[in-house]
Amino acid sequence: MDSTIEIRRTADRIEGGAAGRLRRRRRLERSGDGEALTLRAVRRAQAGDGDAMRYLYLHYADNVYGYVCSIVRDEHDAEDVTQQIFSKLLTSLARYEPSSVPFSAWILRVSHNAAIDHVRARRSIPFEEVRSTEEPFSDIGRERWGDLRTALDTLPSDQRQVVMLRFVVGLSPAEIAQRLGRTEDAVHALQHRGRRRMREQLSLLGSAPTALAA
Repeated sequence: MDSTIEIRRTADRIEGGAAGRLRRRRRLERSGDGEALTLRAVRRAQAGDGDAMRYLYLHYADNVYGYVCSIVRDEHDAEDVTQQIFSKLLTSLARYEPSSVPFSAWILRVSHNAAIDHVRARRSIPFEEVRSTEEPFSDIGRERWGDLRTALDTLPSDQRQVVMLRFVVGLSPAEIAQRLGRTEDAVHALQHRGRRRMREQLSLLGSAPTALAA
């Protein structure tokens, strides 16, 4: 069978059995035929073949998601990181040499680096540095707190409430859900969107992650 047709049919078969959402899958499916097909798909994807890219995404996205989730410890963040990895795959594939390492090992290495970068960026927002109003601020502390307050003020009320309860008050997602009468999934989603919007606002204010790192 022609490689292009086989890749397209395999992608269609995987897509037909997909649940729609990413799910954690830790075990990589490895077989001689599967590795050979993946290698052909990689070569065609490097040449810009859309079906080959679709095959790589459908075949490895759940593995990448599961691995990223084990590092970032947040399903919504893991989904974002996974999508970012595959959205940049066409560019990053140009650096992949099939003779050096199997694609499955390479994509997990890329995933590891992306997840670690995400964790570092997330930790750079200094909610831990928020002090009591009775404590003296240095000039830098005042500026950081001012930027945080400005960023918080841009959030919709439900996102701001969740962010404050989670990172300032220190409640768990379950406690927040109980207090607000929402599901934990809804709390996670609001926290995720609020944190992402705050990062964007802090960047616009000039509070780059490196400047805010503890």
